[in-house]
Amino acid sequence: MSTQTSEEAPSTTALLGLAPADLRRALGGWMEARAEPSYRVEQVENWAYEHAARDFAELTTLPRDLRDEMAAAFDLTPLDAAWTARSEDGTVKHLWELADGERVESVLIPAGDRLTLCLSSQAGCALGCRFCATGSFGYRRQLSPAEIVAQYRDSLLFARGELDREISNIVFMGMGEPLANAEAVFTALEVLHEGFGVGARRITVSTVGLVPGILELARRPEPFGLAVSLHAPTTELRAELMPIEKRYPIPELLRAVREYLARKGRRVTFEYTLIEGVNDSTEVAEALADIISDLTCFVNLIPWNPIPDRDWRPSPPDRIAAFARALHRRGVSAAVREPRGRDIAAACGQLRLAREGAEG
Repeated sequence: MSTQTSEEAPSTTALLGLAPADLRRALGGWMEARAEPSYRVEQVENWAYEHAARDFAELTTLPRDLRDEMAAAFDLTPLDAAWTARSEDGTVKHLWELADGERVESVLIPAGDRLTLCLSSQAGCALGCRFCATGSFGYRRQLSPAEIVAQYRDSLLFARGELDREISNIVFMGMGEPLANAEAVFTALEVLHEGFGVGARRITVSTVGLVPGILELARRPEPFGLAVSLHAPTTELRAELMPIEKRYPIPELLRAVREYLARKGRRVTFEYTLIEGVNDSTEVAEALADIISDLTCFVNLIPWNPIPDRDWRPSPPDRIAAFARALHRRGVSAAVREPRGRDIAAACGQLRLAREGAEG
């Protein structure tokens, strides 16, 4: 798998792509070489994180000449909002254009006093889950740490300016498989947590089940959340929906989940997309309870979002309710995640597909 990013052989250093300690070292050496006082580093940090600056011209507490010099040596990875869609239910989806023309999506989802940002970690995805729109256009490239963090920064500016709100939670559930881009994602987690001050318990990483990445997440000191896209309780059925099952089958995946639980003591979320006649019978629900009822977990039941070239249908409400009741009877916590932003193609990858169709 290629790991090319738009920032290979860069002419400038992306500050949002540096863990905060590395950012301080890089800026400290640069300022020292110019005989600038050490407090300049803290000033830049404040602008980058607290004020979410997109351009060095905004750093008005620094001399103009110094800002110009910084712009030649560093960058703040401003994204271009190629398309913004607002749903009747309050959901906002951005299609961001990156420096090389690739496009990725992020979604702002309001719910009561929470505003959750769902962001992307790859342009496209190589894992080919059959129910997911992102897989329809395949894998393009990894996102850099700065490109991941910039989705948060620019979404935060939108939320502050247009919604008069702060982002309360972050989920890595957008385009791509986060743990297939683990190095960039873990750096981005540090920047979001230590730089922008987002609590680790308010950040969740979702994965289709890349076991090494789950174990690495478990070993980290911060209590980042874990969500696992399960979607079937047996290897046979899951392999029909998710090719990754052949590489990391359910028993191995659940061993990694148990390791995470043992180290973190945090509840794990299982994502379960319900497709009529495929994985939504009460018998399947019983099989699901068989393998997870002993875990500290929660099951998100998600009616499938239709995509082109799939003749499936979302499970109807009565089948979803029966599935949930079967889990509850076995002591498994579960709830139906109400679809959000369907009028703006808010499911992962759908807006990009829609816009490419409109523009093509």
